[in-house]
Amino acid sequence: MTNTELPWLQPVVLSGTAVRLVPLSMDHLAPLQTAVADGELWKLWYTNVATVGGMAGEIERRLKLQDAGAMLPFTVIETATNEPVGMTTYMNVDSVAKRVEIGSTWYRKRVQRTAINSTCKLLLLEHAFEALGVIAVEIRTAFFNAQSRRAIEALGAKLDGILRNHMLYRDGTPRDTCVYSILPNEWPAVKAHLLWRLERHAA
Repeated sequence: MTNTELPWLQPVVLSGTAVRLVPLSMDHLAPLQTAVADGELWKLWYTNVATVGGMAGEIERRLKLQDAGAMLPFTVIETATNEPVGMTTYMNVDSVAKRVEIGSTWYRKRVQRTAINSTCKLLLLEHAFEALGVIAVEIRTAFFNAQSRRAIEALGAKLDGILRNHMLYRDGTPRDTCVYSILPNEWPAVKAHLLWRLERHAA
């Protein structure tokens, strides 16, 4: 296979001060089980985070989607401890239009509201716009996930709309999904804002 025949989205390591994003692997199973147990994240009814016992199946699911060209999953490695603290992905990949969604993200409770999330978003957005040349990056979240909505809006993403009864929660009730996006012309300002936030956090 020549370079021109390679799939558009390839596994890559993205490195920042607080975190490294590395290709997801079944080798990360045990530390990811430890991470998801911190805060028992699966108990948040409006999210869809794997349980400790379901983590192997979740890793397998994401890797199958990667093989199908629909997802590029990452393990979030905290640089200070060199330990996995969560997962994130490029998902709903459109390799023709060159459009991706950043999603299926979770972090252990200990690192929530730290520089971890901002650094991850900076790395993923920078790679999407500056290396992959996407026409848009989409970010979605459940209507009732107020913490996630605030974090997305703080990035500078714009609300495109709300998909009513878009999917079902685990208990079978309908979920409204808030759809946000960032466009290439907006990326320079979003990047500057993210860098400013990270500088303030480090000060």
